[in-house]
Amino acid sequence: MSGQDIWWSYWYFHLPNYAMSVLFYTLFGRFGLAFILPPNSPNYIYRWFCRLTDWLLPPVAFVTPRQLHGHVLLPIAAFWVVVVRVLFFAVMYASGLTPRAAAGAA
Repeated sequence: MSGQDIWWSYWYFHLPNYAMSVLFYTLFGRFGLAFILPPNSPNYIYRWFCRLTDWLLPPVAFVTPRQLHGHVLLPIAAFWVVVVRVLFFAVMYASGLTPRAAAGAA
């Protein structure tokens, strides 16, 4: 199977997996930038990180104890993204919907 076939034939796996990966790294980028930038910073990268991740923080805040709110909520949200990503992979793999290595490939 060529490289292009493996992408397009499993697009339903790759697109959500990629989106969760972007969300994970954006959460950690926002966490790191929060130490050196004020919350209302005009920095365009920080503003976009906030825009991409703000929707995830209220549900995570709902299931997180109140003592852990603030900047600590960002790595907690990243943890939940990893949990969802691993569960997504496990379900897709068990269903036979992920790319698999060929048995005799070396």
